[in-house]
Amino acid sequence: MGASYSWLFGSENVIPRRLDRNTFYERHPGLHNKPFGGIESEITRKPKAFPAEDKTLIEVLKVDLDVETNSNAHHTNEYDVVEKKKSLVIRRGQEFNINIEFNRPYDSQKDDLRIVFQFGKNPRPSVGTHAEFILSEKDKPKQWGAYINSKEGNSLNLVLNSSPSCPVGKWSLKIDVVKRAENSVEVFRYTHTDDIYILFNPWCKDDFVYMYEEKLLKEYILNETGKIYSGSYKKISPKPWVFGQFEENMLDCSLLLLEVSGLLDNARGNPIAVVRKISQMVNSSDDDGVLTGNWSGDYAGGTSPLNWPGSVDILNEYYSTKRPVKFGQCWVFSGIVTTVCRALGIPARSVTNFASAHDTDGSITIDYHYNEKMEPLEDENNDSVWNFHVWNDVWLARPDLPNGYGGWQAIDATPQETSDGVYCMGPMSLLAIKRGELFYPYDGPFCFAEVNSDRVYWKMSESGAMEKVYVNKYSIGKSISTKRPSSDEREDVTDQYKFKEGSDEERTAVRQANQKSTLAGFYETKAEDVTFELKANPDVFMGDTMKYCLELKNTSSDKRVVNGTLSLASSYYTGVTYRNIRDFSIDGTVLQPGEQKCIDVEVGVDEYLDKLTDHCICKISCMCLVEETKQTFANLDELRLRKPHLTIKAPETGKVGNEFEVEVSFVNPLPVTLTNCELRVDGPGVQKPTKYKQQNVNAGATYTGKFNMCPKKPGDREIVVYFNCTQIYAVNISHQIKINP
Repeated sequence: MGASYSWLFGSENVIPRRLDRNTFYERHPGLHNKPFGGIESEITRKPKAFPAEDKTLIEVLKVDLDVETNSNAHHTNEYDVVEKKKSLVIRRGQEFNINIEFNRPYDSQKDDLRIVFQFGKNPRPSVGTHAEFILSEKDKPKQWGAYINSKEGNSLNLVLNSSPSCPVGKWSLKIDVVKRAENSVEVFRYTHTDDIYILFNPWCKDDFVYMYEEKLLKEYILNETGKIYSGSYKKISPKPWVFGQFEENMLDCSLLLLEVSGLLDNARGNPIAVVRKISQMVNSSDDDGVLTGNWSGDYAGGTSPLNWPGSVDILNEYYSTKRPVKFGQCWVFSGIVTTVCRALGIPARSVTNFASAHDTDGSITIDYHYNEKMEPLEDENNDSVWNFHVWNDVWLARPDLPNGYGGWQAIDATPQETSDGVYCMGPMSLLAIKRGELFYPYDGPFCFAEVNSDRVYWKMSESGAMEKVYVNKYSIGKSISTKRPSSDEREDVTDQYKFKEGSDEERTAVRQANQKSTLAGFYETKAEDVTFELKANPDVFMGDTMKYCLELKNTSSDKRVVNGTLSLASSYYTGVTYRNIRDFSIDGTVLQPGEQKCIDVEVGVDEYLDKLTDHCICKISCMCLVEETKQTFANLDELRLRKPHLTIKAPETGKVGNEFEVEVSFVNPLPVTLTNCELRVDGPGVQKPTKYKQQNVNAGATYTGKFNMCPKKPGDREIVVYFNCTQIYAVNISHQIKINP
C-alpha cells in the first residue's frame, strides 16, 4: 500500500565532504596538469595499511572514542554495550569528540588526513552509506564533517558530526593519511577496531524523529519500564511491562531485525521504512520474526503470553537462537515494538484500544448475522470486536504526506490482516485516521475500523436474504489508553484518534471513511420507541457471583411485547467465544405504556469457574425483537473478572552491590488449589529476568513469596513481579526504588 519514497534514501540527504578542485590543487601543485577526476580516483583507490616505509609520514597510532563523554552527551550511557563493552553509541546529526594519537605532531600545512565512515555490505557515496571528508576549520551543519577542537603534543581532539539522515546501525571508522608526490598519490589507512553505533536522534531538529519536549523524550525514549493497559473500557487494568531497551543484546537484536528484514542499507535512515519493517519483523508470520502469535489457550511447547513480564527475555531468546519465540498476543507484540523502537532512537508508546474492531472485508463495519429465529450464524460472522487490542504509536515526520500529518503514527505488529502481502500495519497518521482520510498510506481503512466502525446486525428474512435490522454507532473504540509521561497514571488519547462520539465531526468522518469502504452509501436512520440498556457490574473478582441485567422501557402510548435472549459466554480477548455459560430467555416480556422493567441474571462461581479462559473475560450478548413494531435491539457487553491484588514489601531505596529482600503476597480467592505456581521477576538495572518456582496455594489460603535482588546500576528503577499458575495468570505488581551509587 502506498508508493516508494526513494527520494528519502538518496545521496542528496547524505553529501560526503570531499576535496574540492581548488583545495586539492593547492595541496598538490605538482599534479596541476592532471584532470581532477583522475586524481580523485587515485585518492580513493584501495589504501595501504600502516606502517609506511616513509618514516616522515604521519601515522595514526591510536584513536580514543571518548565513550563516557560522548554517551552522556548523546543520552546513550545506559546502553549495555556502552557500560560493559565500552562501545560508542551516538545519535545522528549531533557532534561528538574523538582523540587521535600520532607518531609525531600533526602539521596542517603538510599532513593530509581524510576521515571515512562506512556502513553496510557495499558502502557507496551515491546512496549515503559511505562518507569521507577532510578536516575543516569549523563544522557545517546537516552533513558529515570534522574540525580540530584542540591540539596537544602528538594528539588531536576532533569534533565530528554525522548527517541527520544517515542510515542507523554500526558504522566503521577509518582514518586515511595521504602521501603526496610529484606524480603519484598513496593512501595509508588506520581502521578502528570497534564499530560505532549511530542511532536516530529525536533531540536533533533535522532528524525526522525529532521530538520537541524533554519530558516526552524521557518517557518515549529513555524510560525502560511502563504500563500496558488491558481489561475492558469499564474496568481498565494496568499491566506493568519491562521494555528494557538498554539491557544486554537489546540494541544488537534491534539492528539484527533490520538486517534480517532485507531492508536496504540506504533505507535504514528513513524512519517511515524502518517502523513499517519493525511491524513486520516482530511477528513470525512471514519472515521468522521475533514472536509467534497464539490465541488458542493451549501454550504447550512455549510460554503463555500472559506469563511474560517484559520484552528482554523474548528478544534475548530470539537473538541467541535466531528462531521465533513462542508465544505472544497483542500486548506482547506491542511491548517488543516499543523496546525495538526506543532502542533505535524512535519515540514510541504502547497504546490500548478498548472494544477494538477487526474488520476482515474492508466494509468499515463490524457485521453480525442471525437467522430468522434470531440465533447467531457463526459461520457468517467473520468480523470481531476485541475486548482490547494493543498496538503502537511512533513519533515521526511524514514528508510523504501534506503538511500537518506528522507526529504520532499508528503501527501494529500483531498479525491480523496482510498489507502489501505481508503481516504488518502502518505507519498511519493519527490525524488522517481521525478525519477519515483513508487514502493516505498506510492501511487507513483497517486502522479507522479499529477505532470508529459501527456494529451492524443482519437478520435473514423468510426468503433467505439478509436485511439490516440494527446499527450500533457508538460501541467501538473506547478509552484509547497509554501511560502518561512522567507519571504512573493512564492517559486517555481517544481524542487523538477520533472526534467525540456522536458529534457532527465524528459522523462526518465515518461517512467520509464509508465512501472508501465496500459498503459505500450504507447509512440511514430509523425510529424506535422501546429503549434497551444492557448493564453489568465491572467490579467482580474471581470467585464472586457475576450479576448483569437488561433494562427495558416502553416510551410509546401502546403496549409492547419483547422477545429475545440474554447469553453469557467466556471469550478470548479477541472477542471469539470460548465456552457458553448461560442462556436466558426473555420471550413474552410485556411492557405497558411508559413501563420500565429490569431483567436480572446472577451466575455463581461453580457455574463459570471451569469455563473461563486465560483472560477471565466474559461477554454478555443480547438480541431482542419488539413484536408490534419489529424494532430490533442487539448489543454486546463485557465483563472481566478481576484477579486478586498482589502486595509487595520492598525498600524505597537501595545501593549498588547491596542485596535486599522483596516479599509479595495475596489471598487465593478461588475454591480450588492453585497449582504450577511461579514468580517472574524483572527490573532493569536491578536484576535480569528471573523465574522462581513456588509451592501450591490452597483454596482461601494466603500466599507469600520472598526473593533477593542486588542492584547493578544507580538511578530511579522499577521492579516488576508476576505470579502465574494454572488457574490464574499474571497477578502482577510493580515497585519504584531509588538505587544510590
